[in-house]
Order: sequence, then C-alpha cells, then structure tokens
Amino acid sequence: MTPKIRIHLADDHQVLIDGLSNLLQTVSNFEVAGTSLDGTTLYDDVVKDLADVLILDISMPKKDGIETLKEFKEKQLPCKVIILSSYDDLKIIKEVMKLGAKGYLTKNCAGENIIEAVEAVYQGQEYFSDAVREKIFNSFMDSPKLNHNVIIENPILSPREIEIIILIALEYSGKEISEKLFISSHTVETHRKNIMKKLNIKSTIGLVKYALKNNLINP
Repeated sequence: MTPKIRIHLADDHQVLIDGLSNLLQTVSNFEVAGTSLDGTTLYDDVVKDLADVLILDISMPKKDGIETLKEFKEKQLPCKVIILSSYDDLKIIKEVMKLGAKGYLTKNCAGENIIEAVEAVYQGQEYFSDAVREKIFNSFMDSPKLNHNVIIENPILSPREIEIIILIALEYSGKEISEKLFISSHTVETHRKNIMKKLNIKSTIGLVKYALKNNLINP
C-alpha cells in the first residue's frame, strides 16, 4: 500500500486553504493533515501533524514564512517546504531557498502546479513554477556566450539539469552554480553526476561539447 503524503497548509486566506485542500485531496495518496491561518504555532502544528510537506504562504501574519523557515532550519525539521507567494522577487526566492525551501510557486499558478510540486519535493527534488524558473534563469543570462534563443526542453534531462549544464559550460564553479541557482554545492554535484550518467558523458569537457552541440551556448 502506498504511504500517504501528509500535507500541512499555511495561509492567512481560508478560501485559498479550502481550494488547495479540496484539490490536493483528489489525489489518493495525499492527506491534508492540518492547516494554519498564522505562523505563531506553525512549527508545533507541523510536528504534531507529522507533516511530510508544508505549503507555506511567505506573508503569514504574526510570524512570516522567512521566520518560520529559520526556525525549521535551526531545529532541523525534516518537513519539505513549498513556498507560496504573490511575488516572484529574486531576492525572496534566493533567501527562502538558502533557508531550505524546496519549492516556490506564485499564487496565480498554484492550482495548476501544486500536485506536481508536492510529489516532486516529497521525492527530494526541487520545484519552481514557470515564472520563477524563468526569473532564476534570467539571472545568469548576461553571458555573451549564452545562446539567448535556447529552448530549455529535453526528453532525457530536466530543466534544472539543462541549467546546470549551461553553467558548467560557461565555466562556473560548483560554488558559483549553487549561489546562482540557490541550491547547495552538494545538490549541484548530485545533479552533475546524474547528468553525466544520463548522457553517458565521462568528463566536464564532454558536458561542454554537449552544450555546444545542442546550441545551449555559443562558441
């Protein structure tokens, strides 16, 4: 029997909580274990609910999403966090990812992305809505070697893996990639190994050749 993914919803708008709750509970292995309208007891509520995934409004009253993430990180709570926000501000995205959030969705697309996001972060992946991913990608679009007409699609590789190939080909170090994409150096290395395995490439030079061959960067 497939284990239930226990989800806690935190947002100061009951209408949004009700809508997301109804949508999430259409998935057989999802269970909405609890909800919160402010951040004051959120940590205790998530622990009590044994939540696997927290969907967190960044602008919670009394104790906002940033403060909550800091508490989770300090107390090493293993619950995966998906941030909900009305904004796709790069500074906010950077801060919450450094604090351990695994996903970031803008509220205008939450309904269409939330199920996929929960499944992804529960499995240890990261998840960004299209607008957020574009914002992150555009943050390193200043290189003259980057092909600005590149279409980030590949049946084998994920969009995140293609982003990492591009940055490796542009000679970014692992630390620089982690700072650009707001992920840990360990996650960058894991992605690199997975990419090389998928593409049967043995070296960094091979990744650069792949990027050139597939027009991800300009010669």
